[in-house]
Amino acid sequence: MCGIVGYIGNHEAAPFLLDGMSKLEYRGYDSAGIAVYENNSIRVEKCVGRLDALRQKLAGNMPVGNVGIGHTRWATHGRPSDRNAHPHTDSSGKFVVVHNGIIENYLGLKEELIAKGHEFLSETDSEVVAHLMADQYDGDFEETVKKVLKLIKGSYSLVFMCEYEPDKIICTKKDNPLIIGLGEGENFIASDIPAIINHTRRTFIMSDGEIATVTADGVWVQDINGTPISKKVFVVNWNAEAAEKGGFEHFMLKEIYEQPKALRDTMTSRLDAEAKTIGFPELNWTAEELREINKIFIVACGTAYHAGIVGKYYLEQLARVPVEVDIASEFRYRDPLVDGNSLTIVISQSGETSDTLAALREAKRLGSRTLAVTNVVGSSIAREADQVVYTYAGPEIAVASTKAYTTQLLAMLMLAIYVGRLRGSMSAEREQELVQGLTFVPEQIHKTLENVDQIKVFAREYGSSEDAFFLGRSLDYAVALEGALKLKEISYIHAEAYAAGELKHGTLALIVSGVPVIVLATQMDVYDKTVSNLQEVKAREAVVIAIGFEGDTSLEKYADHVIYIPRTDKYLAPLMAVLPLQLLAYYAALTRGCDVDKPRNLAKSVTVE
Repeated sequence: MCGIVGYIGNHEAAPFLLDGMSKLEYRGYDSAGIAVYENNSIRVEKCVGRLDALRQKLAGNMPVGNVGIGHTRWATHGRPSDRNAHPHTDSSGKFVVVHNGIIENYLGLKEELIAKGHEFLSETDSEVVAHLMADQYDGDFEETVKKVLKLIKGSYSLVFMCEYEPDKIICTKKDNPLIIGLGEGENFIASDIPAIINHTRRTFIMSDGEIATVTADGVWVQDINGTPISKKVFVVNWNAEAAEKGGFEHFMLKEIYEQPKALRDTMTSRLDAEAKTIGFPELNWTAEELREINKIFIVACGTAYHAGIVGKYYLEQLARVPVEVDIASEFRYRDPLVDGNSLTIVISQSGETSDTLAALREAKRLGSRTLAVTNVVGSSIAREADQVVYTYAGPEIAVASTKAYTTQLLAMLMLAIYVGRLRGSMSAEREQELVQGLTFVPEQIHKTLENVDQIKVFAREYGSSEDAFFLGRSLDYAVALEGALKLKEISYIHAEAYAAGELKHGTLALIVSGVPVIVLATQMDVYDKTVSNLQEVKAREAVVIAIGFEGDTSLEKYADHVIYIPRTDKYLAPLMAVLPLQLLAYYAALTRGCDVDKPRNLAKSVTVE
């Protein structure tokens, strides 16, 4: 899997392919390659490593032609290598394919093809598709694609070229994202919008089972039976700069600073500042509907899972509904007690997370109502859930999620307020207090981001540490989990988050002299107990960095350092408290010389199990 691009038109294909692939580097990859129709044959060039390695290979010998496809690969079958890089061809080189996903039955198909005389060059599952094209070709490119799709099982976005029919590219998808950009005398294919946004804003978002034949002059979409499909043009409302760094050193830092706007955008149309109420016109739930729900399941992975844990606190305390939070890869296999009186909320930034999508399908199979919280319009999860709440964070390029996380928190908080009011479990006065507090949040975050010098100092001082610990109680514990993940994934510091009350149950044995311990102390109902836990780690000579509200000078008596955030309601505190944790991770990664936007071994959107 990872990034796919394609071009057909009246310009040179190779420059677009390389540029489009560069816009998809955030997805994480280990190799890259392109295929261009040149001099009556398809020329394939690929190599392991970053795009710069491919550019160097092509320097002075760039493929010349107006039709081509490209791919950045993140290994699923076969180690990173030149041979395993995409695009893949059959033995003759006349059929070429790029593929995101997994062909589950590739081994059996490969054995059959080898018995017929096909010679394989790679260790990948994807190469079998190119050989199947050659094996099944009957003189009709489109019909051959349909026959191949009937043979393969699994998940995929597939883009095909055929030397016999060089005036077209064919693409299709199942469980993996794919879009087509519509131009004048040219058309584009990509797995994500940033690859094409500099060229067009008019797109078709492909749905599962659709097959598109793309030429320079048009796009023809049909299903596997040949039934024409009329596609609605989706106009991208991002501008080109939204997918660029905008003067920041890294996408991650840019996206941290975009959080006030992302939160404001996510509130729009849902928060009535004058009436001080929350509404979801896209849901339009009734009190009667919500009374039928006796349990909520929240399912997600990674950072989105941490947002789900915060969401559990919100929904249970404000809406008074029992909530379970599950890691998606566990939920789908544990035979959950889901039924028609359940609501399953799935959270995914990309809307394409494989395990989360599978969990959504399992919940639907069991009869649950489903709600998606996602950032990507038209994504698989958005299409398959019964209803969708979009987080309007805009494109998030860095692998480490920041603004997607805070907009997910905001969406879950607003949802809890909305459900709480409809169920009668929260007073109008309490709703008004929270809504009024929410209106201040974007500006409070903006002010917090204006002064980060203290955090930079801490990161330089403690960035060389190999271990760090995060402590908190109640909502602070949920946020601590996200803080530890951020530090781990971009600075490679071993970091763990613990509920502060668990210290005496084993964790305290890990606290030694000089180890950094970040303690969150924003939940006033457990504040004294948190401070007591802080003193316990300080007594073991740990270096304590506390995060508390402005004006809480008592923390300075016990902690070595204190980072202050604007004073706010306890339920709004997670939106503020995570900011210094994101920045600590970012500047620690800089201190250690890490690749902030593309941390090792990680991909932005995990679209395979």
